[in-house]
Amino acid sequence: MIDLEKVKGYLRIDVTHDDDLLSFLIDAAIEYLQNSGVPESESKRYELAIFMLVSHWYENREQNMVGTVSKEINFGLQTLILQLRVAD
Repeated sequence: MIDLEKVKGYLRIDVTHDDDLLSFLIDAAIEYLQNSGVPESESKRYELAIFMLVSHWYENREQNMVGTVSKEINFGLQTLILQLRVAD
């Protein structure tokens, strides 16, 4: 399971005022991957995919709707999704 503290470490966030938002984004990222055919996993690639999604949505929250991915991270994320789907 993806831990809030791990995500905050990845994003280099030391404060707690965005914890609710980050928890929401983690849940949305898990749902995004599930809808892409990727079940929850202990894989480092799964964790990286969550980090990528949460980071992108957090840093671009004014520009994007949660649940969408811009073309800037799409290629790397899609590669991870394909690898995770094949691994099962």
